[in-house]
Amino acid sequence: MQNVTVVGLGKIGLTLAAQFANRGFFVRGVDINEAVVDSVNKGISPIVNEPGLSDLLEQTFKNNTLTATTNTVESVQQSEIVVVIVPILIKENNDTDYQFMDAAMESIGKGLKENTLVIIETTLSTGDTRNRLGKRLEEESGLKMGINFSLAYSPERVQSNRILSDLKSYPKIVGGIDDKSLNLAADFYEKALQCEVIKVSSLETAEFTKVAECVYRDVNIALANELAIYAEKKGVNMKEVRYAGNSEPLSNIHEPGIGVGGHCIPIYPYFFINRDLGKGIITLAREVNDNMSQYAIELIEKEIGSVSNQNVLILGLAFRGNVKEPTKSSTLLVIKALKEKGANIFVNDPLFTNEEIEKYGVTALPLDEIKNVDVVILQALHNEYKDLDFKNLKNAKVILDGRNVLNREKIEANGIKYRGIGVR
Repeated sequence: MQNVTVVGLGKIGLTLAAQFANRGFFVRGVDINEAVVDSVNKGISPIVNEPGLSDLLEQTFKNNTLTATTNTVESVQQSEIVVVIVPILIKENNDTDYQFMDAAMESIGKGLKENTLVIIETTLSTGDTRNRLGKRLEEESGLKMGINFSLAYSPERVQSNRILSDLKSYPKIVGGIDDKSLNLAADFYEKALQCEVIKVSSLETAEFTKVAECVYRDVNIALANELAIYAEKKGVNMKEVRYAGNSEPLSNIHEPGIGVGGHCIPIYPYFFINRDLGKGIITLAREVNDNMSQYAIELIEKEIGSVSNQNVLILGLAFRGNVKEPTKSSTLLVIKALKEKGANIFVNDPLFTNEEIEKYGVTALPLDEIKNVDVVILQALHNEYKDLDFKNLKNAKVILDGRNVLNREKIEANGIKYRGIGVR
């Protein structure tokens, strides 16, 4: 039984570790969070709302095939394969923040032994695996990549709330520092995930592919948003346009919305933009999508005048429905725009505690206390909002449907004005 170390036990890393541990590997999971380590060692998932993960962890606990630790060096020393899924962040100025990844590489390098296969899964700028991370491993270990240890890159391509199903259905893209690294990594994933593997010609091709996927989505969402704004001016319903236009097999007009959030789409385009891409469609798409929050406020003010001193309720702190994750959520941009306008801001999100919500400088508001709000903005469609009783909105003047999913007839039947994105 081969020994695998998974460095980083977030949603993706923990799910990978549990999957590997149920496919014939002994897995050591490493994380700097002691609470996460303790939970995993008890067979209890610290991650909620990830279907199938709790069952997988229970099975690894029974089989004793997964253990967790905070000691990266020791774990790497005892493993033949090391999989790294440590976050790369974007600073306020959109520069890349490598602090967690650099720290991980330092620890991995100190424990690295000859003939180990290191696979990076974190999304990176093109060239980072070879020129930054590989070199850091060489410096710390005294070993040479492609000679003394193997190095591969295989980007994660999954979404929260569906990681296990995505691991089964999405092909795994793999690039290597050399043919040996490529083949070792491909063989590992074929056994550990039992999925299709696509081998590409280099580390850089694999890195570029992952970012390009996210850029594609960001640009096409921006196109949909720009079309929606123009449709508004022309009195055209964008919902109808999408339905009719997408009947053409070559057309795939995306759904417009109040913005783009999460760990991927609003972040990874900067891995190109910050590396001499030049100003063009990709940069413009970021501007268009981030400006949708301001556009939403403008739509509301067309209906009621200034939002100054108005009680505005945002439904959903999370960036996406039924996912407890606020990273780059459009709600944060809406909050900023509303603060600049002097509105009284309330947020409801059933996935977060009041304390977690109010750290963003807003007031948490339960759904049974929404009768005094003047404006409602739907940002994330949680299940709890699908059957929202609009009769409880006694004072609401307008509902801005930021995802174009609410029942317009029910809203207007209660005397509330409905506005969508590109939907008059």
